Amino acid sequence: MKLITAVVKPHKLEDVRAALETFGVTGMTVTEASGYGRQKGHTEVYRGAEYEVDLVPKVRLEVVVEDSDGADVVDVIVKAAQTGKIGDGKVWVTPVETIVRVRTGEVDGDAL
Repeated sequence: MKLITAVVKPHKLEDVRAALETFGVTGMTVTEASGYGRQKGHTEVYRGAEYEVDLVPKVRLEVVVEDSDGADVVDVIVKAAQTGKIGDGKVWVTPVETIVRVRTGEVDGDAL
């Protein structure tokens, strides 16, 4: 199994969620996040005054899938989240050794 973690722009979350649902992903965890990459934040203008945004708002989503679906799910996320501009986000994949569903005690594939 693979844990796929993606950090994307907040306005792209619904596109990513819909694409994953169409692919057949049945569950995900979404959290609000803030951070910066190479650009170290950016400058915005509010009511004529310029100010620095050091931590850019992002959304972090996590899904666990079977090994065979990992590459396809990454492709789905990238295509749905891509705007072609700086700050589109990142996706990374981590191997998962064991999953246990707390309610039933099911383990690994049955817990998905």
